Amino acid sequence: MKKVFSKPESLTSKSTIYCPGCGHGIIHRLVAEVIDELQVRERTIGVAPVGCAVLAYYYFNFDVTEAAHGRAPAVATGIKRVLPENVVFSYQGDGDLVAIGTAEIIHAATRGERITVIFVNNANYGMTGGQMAPTTLLGQKTTTTPEGRDVFRDGYPLQVCELFSTIEGAKYLARVSLHSPKEIRKAKKVIHKAFNVQIDNLGFGLVEILSMCPTNWKISPLESLKWIEEKMIPYFPLGEFKRP
Repeated sequence: MKKVFSKPESLTSKSTIYCPGCGHGIIHRLVAEVIDELQVRERTIGVAPVGCAVLAYYYFNFDVTEAAHGRAPAVATGIKRVLPENVVFSYQGDGDLVAIGTAEIIHAATRGERITVIFVNNANYGMTGGQMAPTTLLGQKTTTTPEGRDVFRDGYPLQVCELFSTIEGAKYLARVSLHSPKEIRKAKKVIHKAFNVQIDNLGFGLVEILSMCPTNWKISPLESLKWIEEKMIPYFPLGEFKRP
C-alpha cells in the first residue's frame, strides 16, 4: 500500500490543547513540514513568547526557548548572532508582536537581523480573554470593546506588512491566510521562501498569517473561516509585499 501521509519529524506526538477551530495547529504543521523539507531540523531554534504562542514548545521537535511578552525578536537576535549557522525563528501573536513588542520587532527589522518571524494575526489577545489588539478590526467586538472598536477612541488596525515594507532591513514580507485548503498550500510556499531568505543570509523575513480564533470571536469554526475571508482580508490583503 502506498504511503500518502506521515507526521513531520519536526512535530512531536503531543495531542493539541488549543481551542477547537484554532489555527495554531495548522501553522505548526506548515512550519514543521518546511523545516523537514529544508533539512535543517537539527540546527533550528524557535522562540515563543507569552500568549497562545508560548505553547509551541510542546509541539515542535527541536529546540524552542521562551521569551518575555513581546521580546521574542530580541531573544532571537541574540541567539542568531551567537549561533549564526543556526536557523532561528520567532513565533508571535498580534498582541505580542505589535503591542508590547512593537519596539523589538521594528528594530530587529531595521537592523536586518537574519531571523524569520511567523506572525499569527487573529485580531485579538487570544490567551488572556479576547481583548482588543492592534489588529482588531473597526467595529469588531472584544472584551475591551464590547460595542466594537471605535476609530476615534481606539484608532485604526495596524497593517504590519504595509508598515514594514518601508523598512530597508526587511527583505521578505508576505501575508497569507488559513481560510481554505488552497490558501493553506500558498501559506506553506511563503513560509518556505521566508526561511530560505534567512538560510541565504539575505536579511529579515516576516510572514503574517490570518488565523482563526472561534472561541474569542464567539462564532463557530466554520463561521470563522468565512469571517477571515469576508472581514479580515478586505483590510489585510494577501500577497507578497517585499521580496529580495
